[in-house]
Amino acid sequence: MSTEPRYVPAAGRASLTRFYDLGVRLTMREGQWRPLVVEAVADLRPTVVVDVGCGTGSLSIPIAEVLPDARVVGVDGDPEVLAIARSKPGAEAVEWTEGLADSLPLSNADVDVVVTSLVLHHLPRETKREMLAEARRVLRPGGRLVVADWGVPQDIVASAGFAALQLLDGFPTTNDNRRGLIPRLIIETGFPEARLLRRTRTALGTFDVLVSDVPR
Repeated sequence: MSTEPRYVPAAGRASLTRFYDLGVRLTMREGQWRPLVVEAVADLRPTVVVDVGCGTGSLSIPIAEVLPDARVVGVDGDPEVLAIARSKPGAEAVEWTEGLADSLPLSNADVDVVVTSLVLHHLPRETKREMLAEARRVLRPGGRLVVADWGVPQDIVASAGFAALQLLDGFPTTNDNRRGLIPRLIIETGFPEARLLRRTRTALGTFDVLVSDVPR
């Protein structure tokens, strides 16, 4: 039996975890899409939100700030990255939980919004499906899935940038993103067709924010 951890470190490699926030800040144009993700979560006026693969809490904490009466759960399998998240200002408003994206520690239909950013491109296709199926399981009727991750590169410059990311994170897991398969996987795991909220050009390729609302 393998002793390798089932989670993927936030930066793809454990040795880079401490540089994760800086790397995202320098390459990802966070101001273009993170506020939109928070708005898409808050728009539903949820009482329970789970941030799957929450990493260093860069979304969990802002979500908790705009939803002070909601239960915000940040789930990640990496104890080192959760320690970073817990050390940040505002972290006390989030319920930090060590857990895996394909086996969420939550009951069926217990959550209003599932949000995940910069996670799916780390996962093999079957694990992507398992993660999205878990999101569907825990969401209530009328709930919402918000996915922020890489999409199809929109031009040769974006394609070159994404190739650099693939060298770091691995071609087998990121090729699904390059091929534009994430919206299809969302549908295959029981969600309605996702709508595109934002497409952002970044140093590492084209970054999409997708939303799918569960029927009531």
